[in-house]
Amino acid sequence: MRVEPHSVGSVVHVIKRGARGMEIVRTKQDQYNFARSLYLLNDTHQDNSWRTYVAHKPLFYRPKSWPKRKPLVSILAWTLLDNHFHLLLQEIEEGGIAKFMQRLGGSMTLYFNEKHDGRGSIFQGSYKGRVVDTDEYLQYVYAYITVKNTFEMYPGGLKKALTVFEKAWTFAGTYPFTSFLTAVAGAPSPILDMEAIDSLGLIRKDFKKYAHSMLAVNAKTKDFDEKLIALLLEDWNL
Repeated sequence: MRVEPHSVGSVVHVIKRGARGMEIVRTKQDQYNFARSLYLLNDTHQDNSWRTYVAHKPLFYRPKSWPKRKPLVSILAWTLLDNHFHLLLQEIEEGGIAKFMQRLGGSMTLYFNEKHDGRGSIFQGSYKGRVVDTDEYLQYVYAYITVKNTFEMYPGGLKKALTVFEKAWTFAGTYPFTSFLTAVAGAPSPILDMEAIDSLGLIRKDFKKYAHSMLAVNAKTKDFDEKLIALLLEDWNL
């Protein structure tokens, strides 16, 4: 099952991968387009020509002529990697996650193909989604998305990052295409539903300690909760 059944109020961990492992972003412009898309496509109002309205505008510019923004989903966390991305979403209207993901995938494919002279979908089929049904899993997957996946962007990859945790932590704070800084310090972002993040208890003072422990246990002992690992939609690659 690619996407588990869910309803309004459900929190869902979503992952979408490039077809045959291909890159879904190749340039900084591609990466910023993804961040902008997370914000502008998460809206009941949609204009197929939206890029013409925001060209050469600030990253999160939204035309004043558009109706008041009404998000389809609450975005709680995100990290973009070269060939896939992770999102933590909460359904706030029936079918909102499916509609948002369809828009996001279609828009990214159109943008990528026009820019890089490609054809067909850039993605490996539909997205995968798993319902986060316990607080333990919620805390775990929140750190997994924002820290583990951001660490994968560290020079030398995740394995190297785990050996120089403090340096990798500093690096993660400089990587723009993740909600790492919100997880660490509650930094606000137009993309995220800050009220929902707070109400779910995701802003915690011991987040760094928790994330370090989660990573260290996996890397050094392999003695972790197999039930949680099975919920991550991908294998740990060290």
